Amino acid sequence: MANISRRKLMTSAAGTLLLSLVPVSAHSAEQAKFVAVRYWPANAYTRITLESSLPVQHAFSLEQNPQRLVLDIKNVKLQGVLESLPAKVLNRDPYVKKIRVAQHNAATVRIVLDLKTAVEPQIFTLAPVANFKNRLVVDLYPASVASDEDPLMALLQDYRRGDISTDGTNAHQTTQSDDILGDKIKDILAQDNQKNKQKQKGINHYQRKKRRIIVVLDPGHGGEDPGAVGATGLTEKSVVLSIARETRKLLEAKGYKVYMTRNEDVFIPLRVRVAKARSVKADIFVSIHADASPKTTARGTGVFALSQKGATSEAARYLANTQNAADSIGGVVEKVGNKMVDNTLFDLTQTATINDSLKLGKIVLNLLSKINKLHQGKVEQAAFAVLKAPDIPSILVETAFISNPIEEQKLAGQKFRTQCARAITEGIDTYFRQGAALRA
Repeated sequence: MANISRRKLMTSAAGTLLLSLVPVSAHSAEQAKFVAVRYWPANAYTRITLESSLPVQHAFSLEQNPQRLVLDIKNVKLQGVLESLPAKVLNRDPYVKKIRVAQHNAATVRIVLDLKTAVEPQIFTLAPVANFKNRLVVDLYPASVASDEDPLMALLQDYRRGDISTDGTNAHQTTQSDDILGDKIKDILAQDNQKNKQKQKGINHYQRKKRRIIVVLDPGHGGEDPGAVGATGLTEKSVVLSIARETRKLLEAKGYKVYMTRNEDVFIPLRVRVAKARSVKADIFVSIHADASPKTTARGTGVFALSQKGATSEAARYLANTQNAADSIGGVVEKVGNKMVDNTLFDLTQTATINDSLKLGKIVLNLLSKINKLHQGKVEQAAFAVLKAPDIPSILVETAFISNPIEEQKLAGQKFRTQCARAITEGIDTYFRQGAALRA
């Protein structure tokens, strides 16, 4: 029988009328068995994942006095896996004080999250993907976002409302009249004259700027999504966060203003990463990763830029597909698709941005070649979702193959991580010293 859904109305103890969509399937008579529970506390939001053998039906309500979230899971029995959830709560969690789990009635397990503050929950299910079975995901976002220098929290709210497209722009925008193109168009129309002037000014060009150059560093993966995992258990998400933090320190010492798309073990959707770079008006965007291949002999460092015309190699296409799968693995609710843009000026902007990305990538790749062999001798291109900001030169750095035993050992050591950070920093600095255009 095909899966269908039914609407279920609930009334909470506080009188709140709730609407929950619960799936009904041929598996309804069979009870799901939970195989794992995972818990990711973070400032951006806290995520709890319940992984089960079958899809589960659920309903939830927010209660007051005291503040708590009540989650009922239908047609299941309390098991040891679920009983382990309360012990996973950490004192540093900004949102959850404690968790209680019990068999509410013969067919329902109730999970109560006692909260430290008001939250906006987003609860959804995910079909099996990669090594994951069926997942019930509980995301707890802050109910209100305080004014902060880092715009990530506000962007996550926009993302939950479906207001962010895959290129980091507003999903409901219908014209190209705002800052999607902005002053970048003016730069393109006067490109030759501008670049000639900048080359003559060199370092003095950006020393005299009233603002610091803005760099956004993007440590790949995070939270529920570990990225590639080496034979010893080393995770890509932990390696690249370490490298990004070191790069940030080195860049800030040179006077750059640096933002990171994440600075903790949390999953950030790809489109939010792009949107953050646009919201802070970044001059460049650098995504940092550690490569993997089914062949353990594959090794080498690589740098990639966006392609509008297809990948430059099968390896680049494979890599882009694996990196773009991060949202499926990390778990996102798809509310908007990629915005369709048919605009000559937009295409001109994107082409110029990719050209600048290739220049930046070539400089960084040359410096990385001094610390590790290269997988390819040139900057490759493919349709990486995280590089799609139309007006920000963006590159993706694959530091080494975590699937290769020799390179996994390199990635595990602080020496190589620091070398990568220095190469990226020097590459960025050289790119701007050579007169790269800045965003107005």
